Amino acid sequence: MQYFPIFVKLQGQACLVVGAGEIAARKIDLLARAGADITVLAQTVKEPVLRIQTPLGLTIVQKNFTPSDVEGFKLVISATNNPATNELVAASAQQQGILVNVVDSPALCSFIFPAIVDRSPIIAAVTSGGAAPVLARLLRAKLETLIPPGYGHLAQLAEKCRGLVKTRISQPEQRRIFWEDILQGSVAESVFSGNLQKAEQQLLAKLDQDPKAEAEGEGEGEGEGEVYLIGAGPGAADLLTFRALRLMQQADVVVYDRLVSPEILDLARRDAQKIYVGKQRQDHALPQEDINALLAKLAKAGKRVARLKGGDPFIFGRGGEEIETLMQQGIAFQVVPGITAASGCASYAGIPLTHRDHAQSCVFVTGHLKEGDINLNWTQLASPNQTVVVYMGLVGLEKICAELIAHGSPHDLPIALIQQGTTRLQRVITGTLATLPAKVSAQEVKAPTLVIIGTVVSLHDKLRWFQDSSADTEC
Repeated sequence: MQYFPIFVKLQGQACLVVGAGEIAARKIDLLARAGADITVLAQTVKEPVLRIQTPLGLTIVQKNFTPSDVEGFKLVISATNNPATNELVAASAQQQGILVNVVDSPALCSFIFPAIVDRSPIIAAVTSGGAAPVLARLLRAKLETLIPPGYGHLAQLAEKCRGLVKTRISQPEQRRIFWEDILQGSVAESVFSGNLQKAEQQLLAKLDQDPKAEAEGEGEGEGEGEVYLIGAGPGAADLLTFRALRLMQQADVVVYDRLVSPEILDLARRDAQKIYVGKQRQDHALPQEDINALLAKLAKAGKRVARLKGGDPFIFGRGGEEIETLMQQGIAFQVVPGITAASGCASYAGIPLTHRDHAQSCVFVTGHLKEGDINLNWTQLASPNQTVVVYMGLVGLEKICAELIAHGSPHDLPIALIQQGTTRLQRVITGTLATLPAKVSAQEVKAPTLVIIGTVVSLHDKLRWFQDSSADTEC
């Protein structure tokens, strides 16, 4: 181990930064976050440092560096573009036993800056010892996805209640079990969802319970369950939100529909029970009422249930019906929005849903209603200067086009059908209201699909950036 990882307390400590350019400004910002008392020494002070002088309370000394300038400082950073000055700063600091960092010169450093994930009071740091700083930053980016900002609030809550918990639970082993439950259970989820007051109330309520009984309980199948209603997005796994991924990986059970791709399902916990409840036209694996009841039953059994729904659960996803049942039965739940198919598929197809020259509004409709017929406000949908997005419109495509034409839309109005949007199997077929139904019927097209209608479709060839599996276009 070339460098020993250590965290230095700089709150109120005198720190010196030699140099006053853009790089120096970045180092100053890091020191300021740690509460350091910062002096900047440079002959010329540039705009990035001048801009933060007053907000950060910097002391600026304009002069050339001399060895005695390091005296009295806890830590020194040299961020100049003069190698001789950098070497002199390093030698002067090390001679007096002062921690020193010379930017981009590991050989002159007694400490180096890691790539930092700041979730104060939780801090994570990654370093390559100066060997590959870009790689360290890439690893930090991965940690950013694993440590959402809510962990800082969770640590603050733990700090606030730590003394009380220690007083109430004297045995270290019982305290450990108590904190493991708090930091991984419903209290943590309340923090992550932004309800800090509820989280504290839950923690205190758990503290009032017998900790020994908590520790010796039967565990799985007992206690509070919760449902996570998660929007899984339009198909691509990397379009999931950080929160969706975190909840999926802690769920005991995953209840999913047919629009959830295998790649997304693979991100769930390996040992999680997976229950398919997908619905296709005239073929429902489980009726909606039974899905609602299943979610409630699993949560009441103490399970953490991830309910994965394609796209966004509140846009033609019947998520509202599911949480109605949960609320009626007093079951805790969270709703995690997802990228809806309209947004995701349109973006990957290079079709902006709104555009100053084409559409000033966008309407989402479903091509499949309860009665099995398409009964929409055709007059409104045929209005010009708008984009119409039809979910589940494949089967009724011919009628949709015919009705729009009958209600005043031009025959040559551009329209696109997107199959398996955002995935490597994405396929975009474009045409007009008059031509697209025949083009689609002549090809093997299967759900999931999305239909976009409006002159914005004419921008597809110009703006598309994602290489889909079909070049069949006509506008």
